[in-house]
Amino acid sequence: MTTEFLVQLLLQVWLPIALLVAAGGLWTRYRADAFPAARLRVDLNRLVVDVFAPPLLFALAAQAQVDRQMLTVPVIMAAGILVGLALLHTLLYRTRLGAGLGPESRAAILLAGSFSNVLFMGYPTLTFLYGDAGGTYAAFADVLASTPLLWTLGVWIATGLGHPGGRAHSLFRTVLTLPPVWGYVLGFVVNFAGLGLDPLVKAARFMGQATIPVMLFTLGLSIPWGDLRPTRPVLAAVAVKLAVAPLVVWGLTRLALGDLHPAQNAAILEVAMPTMVMAAGFADRFNLDVRAAALTASWSSLAFLVTLPVWIALLS
Repeated sequence: MTTEFLVQLLLQVWLPIALLVAAGGLWTRYRADAFPAARLRVDLNRLVVDVFAPPLLFALAAQAQVDRQMLTVPVIMAAGILVGLALLHTLLYRTRLGAGLGPESRAAILLAGSFSNVLFMGYPTLTFLYGDAGGTYAAFADVLASTPLLWTLGVWIATGLGHPGGRAHSLFRTVLTLPPVWGYVLGFVVNFAGLGLDPLVKAARFMGQATIPVMLFTLGLSIPWGDLRPTRPVLAAVAVKLAVAPLVVWGLTRLALGDLHPAQNAAILEVAMPTMVMAAGFADRFNLDVRAAALTASWSSLAFLVTLPVWIALLS
């Protein structure tokens, strides 16, 4: 890894991300009176899910080159989520680390430390490293692994562990009502049917370009800028998210597949991404500890600046 590579990584990936997150932070400081950040965050999340993300995923699926290597991406991504959940559940529910936390806080940190920012940070990072194929890797990891697990197992954790005695349930049907999922499915229909819809695909990609900037701005709205002091459970979740879980998955993948191809390396990088950008919104929706989720997202995003070059060096 050369100095020139790190400079380009800084300029092409980190700088745009940092500026958009900072813009969200400045909004909470100077415009929150007119437009409350909490309400704006919810509205922007819904706008992305309903309007911008579906065409982006449609375009990626319509142009994807599906092969055996590509299909390993969601498998590795799912393994990373499950490994993270298992490790953090042990730490938060079986050791003294989580002894002083309420159920809402433990569930929020458990989820925030296990689910990655697969698309919104993964897409620009992987496209920088792998070109157009990197965007497809990010889409596969998101729609075929992260999103279904979040809205089924993740919801079960939020309602069951976050509120003991409540009715824990799994929302498989919710997955089928998410517009991004249908955008992805329709993209594959176009792809496999061989339909000549290039103008539509280009238009969809243009519409979807707003997805990443808006969600990174939303991350800036979610960060508790006035009090960023992390707790020990939050730091443990950050360590599991960025280092321990991806290291375990990397080892298991090497044992199973031997030498790794770009698709597998990209999937491991997705496992090593910081906390999902909608961590605070998800916690708010299910009445969990929003601050704990936001802190985990904040510190994992900051530490990612250090861990990403390490992971790139290891995987290359």
